[in-house]
Amino acid sequence: MSRRRANQKHPGSPKKASSKSPAEFFAENKNIAGFDNPGKCLYTTVRELVENSLDSAESISELPVVEITIEEILKTKFNSMIGLVDRERVDEELYDDYETAKAREKRLAKEARAQEIQAKNAALGKKGREPAASKGMKGRGEASFYRVTCKDNGKGMPHDDIPNMFGRVLSGTKYGLKQTRGKFGLGAKMALIWSKMSTGLPIEISSSMKGQNYTSFCRLDIDIHRNIPHIHIQEKRDNKDLWHGAEIQVVIEGNWTTYRSKILHYMRQMAVITPYAQFLFRFVSDTPDKNITIRFSRRTDVMPPVPLETKHHPSAVDLLLIKRLIAETAKQNLLQFLQHEFVNIGKPFAERLIGEMGPEFSPKMSVKSLTSQQIVRIHQLFRQAKFDDPSGDCLSPAGEYNLRLGIIKELHPDMVATYSGSAQVFEGHPFIVEAGVSIGGKDVKQGLNIFRFANRIPLLFEQGADVVTRTALKRINWNSYKINQAQDKIGVFVSIVSTKIPFKGTGKEYIGDDISEIASAVKSAIQQCCIQLKSKIVKKIQAREQQERKRNLSRYIPDATNAVYNVLKEMAQVHASKKKRHDCEDAEILSKVSARLITNETLRDKLAQHVEQVDHEMAMEYATQSGASAEAKEEMYIQSLDATHSFTDFQSPLFVFRLIC
Repeated sequence: MSRRRANQKHPGSPKKASSKSPAEFFAENKNIAGFDNPGKCLYTTVRELVENSLDSAESISELPVVEITIEEILKTKFNSMIGLVDRERVDEELYDDYETAKAREKRLAKEARAQEIQAKNAALGKKGREPAASKGMKGRGEASFYRVTCKDNGKGMPHDDIPNMFGRVLSGTKYGLKQTRGKFGLGAKMALIWSKMSTGLPIEISSSMKGQNYTSFCRLDIDIHRNIPHIHIQEKRDNKDLWHGAEIQVVIEGNWTTYRSKILHYMRQMAVITPYAQFLFRFVSDTPDKNITIRFSRRTDVMPPVPLETKHHPSAVDLLLIKRLIAETAKQNLLQFLQHEFVNIGKPFAERLIGEMGPEFSPKMSVKSLTSQQIVRIHQLFRQAKFDDPSGDCLSPAGEYNLRLGIIKELHPDMVATYSGSAQVFEGHPFIVEAGVSIGGKDVKQGLNIFRFANRIPLLFEQGADVVTRTALKRINWNSYKINQAQDKIGVFVSIVSTKIPFKGTGKEYIGDDISEIASAVKSAIQQCCIQLKSKIVKKIQAREQQERKRNLSRYIPDATNAVYNVLKEMAQVHASKKKRHDCEDAEILSKVSARLITNETLRDKLAQHVEQVDHEMAMEYATQSGASAEAKEEMYIQSLDATHSFTDFQSPLFVFRLIC
């Protein structure tokens, strides 16, 4: 008895410490990465796959071609995929969607009353409310499944790297200091984790790199607890077409009905910010009426420059980062370390910094020999010293050219203005704000329609807390730019690019309104667009007023002509009777009236010509004073005749000049 008690753990004894793998952590906290519910999971999966495809194509300067397909999988088909035999219910009361006979009778009576009311309203010509959908007939356990496939013409992946690129969380190629669409190494890996959690089915990847005569095929899932890939199949297959890129296929639980509009809205906004890409979106269902096929065509073949990886700015580093840079640097002494691991520190400035650190520091001292106290001293000096701001050369904004083309292509506005600001800095990170404002357009609602982009990806959620929305609603006086905020169809497009986008949360939902540098730059960019639009709107108003004056004058031409002609006829009769003689010039005119060489129609034509001439002279005078050409201008896009030419692009914020070799 005493031995058994000794073997039993005391209730108050401490528990053994345990740890979680990154995959296990994100599986338990999937909402952090935007996988909140089945509908959001479907949207986020599409988004991550599309953005990975764009990054892959742009990395090799290939005009992106992305095909995304969502295929609805019914429960029967899903069960057959996993080898599960359908079974009829035996105990109906066991299920969540079970309803008693009394509850069913009550529901049917309510639906009948609603249909009667709807029929009466229809007979009276009234628009009644649609009857509410019946609740609860689909239980919590009745899931919807979808196969999401994304194919691109990008860089592809090395055969041996594919398992780790998809089956190991927090591993990837996007951790340097560089402008990237993704940042956390999750993306497709979270889709794989969600697939593992909701369907248990593996992900399938086909990939080939340029020049490869084989295609890598891999079917794998992830060992959540160990954060390692579990490979089912990995093999090389023939690549007769010499295709390059990647095709990823994953089966997940989702909800197309509730997130249909969000997914389509995302694809449309992506077509706005990347007009040089071609997108093909399909939704495939067993019900043909639900099928959707939308093609977002390419509008230009001019791509933004590839963003460059840059070094850290001294004012943006912390102690941990300094220690990591010291551990990873190949430089031997402190002077070389400061020069080569940070931006805006040249040799003279590095020597000044070392002199300021104290007598225990010297330019030739080994950087690996720095103590923790000395590293703290370096960090303190970095925070207090004044450094030049980093340049925006490492950034790759969409450019006014592409932004304007994207807006025109997707919205077809009556007028549009764009602006690209110069590089600015927050917390040592450079950023650029681009903006566009449009008036009118296709499928645009009255009032403000706000489109937000960060590192060239659309932001669709948490709009009310975003810096762009707050600026457009609260800090812009639209009336001062002749724009009616309530009645006009206004499109506001703001794109922010940076080596560090200050998202609120890893879901990349929105940019907070608490960074004054970004808020100020966003306001300035929108205002610059509004100033351009105001000039166009004023010209349009003046042209409309001018047309109105012309119509008013033209309306009175017949009456004025009749009055003048009647007076001339009476004067001609008096002149012919020699009761009153006129001078030679007047006499000649009166003689022509008598001879019917001048008629009512003649005067009408002359008066109409005079109104037209005065209208044209006024337009010319206005154009001269405003410094604008009198000729109407329209933006045009000319497709190159032969895409096989080699060329060099010279890009500026306002235009792209192409030198064909």
